[in-house]
Amino acid sequence: MVIRRKKDNDDWRDPFFDDFFDFDIEKEIRRMEEWMNRMIREFGRGEVKGPYVYGFSMRIGPDGKPQIQEFGNVPRRFGIREESMEGYREPLVDVMENDKTISITAEMPGVTKDDIELDLDEDNNVLTIKVDTPERKYYKEVELPAKVKPDSAKATYKNGILDVVFERVEPKKKKGRKIKVK
Repeated sequence: MVIRRKKDNDDWRDPFFDDFFDFDIEKEIRRMEEWMNRMIREFGRGEVKGPYVYGFSMRIGPDGKPQIQEFGNVPRRFGIREESMEGYREPLVDVMENDKTISITAEMPGVTKDDIELDLDEDNNVLTIKVDTPERKYYKEVELPAKVKPDSAKATYKNGILDVVFERVEPKKKKGRKIKVK
């Protein structure tokens, strides 16, 4: 079945409608079925190891500019992950900060709180999150935006979500100055 736009007698043509209505939907569905069947065959032969996860997260940084971070367990566009981390998934992580604390939230379903290893490298200001079980493997190094007090760490894990909160070494200083209104 081919859907085509009825042509009017006027000379006006809209390229969107021409492209949108000039494709064969049945052909596209057949092409998608072939692609899915090929993926299933490759998976059955062991050629596809997975699951594979890759994506981007975006948030607005303290300077007001967007910060884009890659996540996943596949080779990256902006750098290849270490081979020693083969088989590990990279959890989706969000870092939030306020005047007194820095909070890290990581999504790691399918593990227990006893499976989670947290290590803070005070010199480089990096929190390492690691899970290594036969069923699930997670690994992520999170660069913290400021120095934190290691003894202040509070970590909770519930429903697949890890929350870690640190107190800042020094409160966040507000920049700017007061302006008088005349």
